[in-house]
Amino acid sequence: MKLKITQTKSTIACLKDQIATIKALGLHHIGQTVVKEDNAAMRGMIFKVKHMVKVEEIND
Repeated sequence: MKLKITQTKSTIACLKDQIATIKALGLHHIGQTVVKEDNAAMRGMIFKVKHMVKVEEIND
C-alpha cells in the first residue's frame, strides 16, 4: 500500500523539527503531493506534521 501526502499548510512559524520533517517527506510548497510507501517510519513522520498535511491511502 502507498500513501499520497499533500501539504496543506505553510511551514512559516513552525518548529524546526516539523520543518525538517516536511522536507524529509519531499514536500516544498503548499499543494505539492508526493507518493510514499506505507511503513512505520513514514507513519511517524506524518503523525508529527498531521496538522499540515492531508493523507490518502492508495491500494496498488
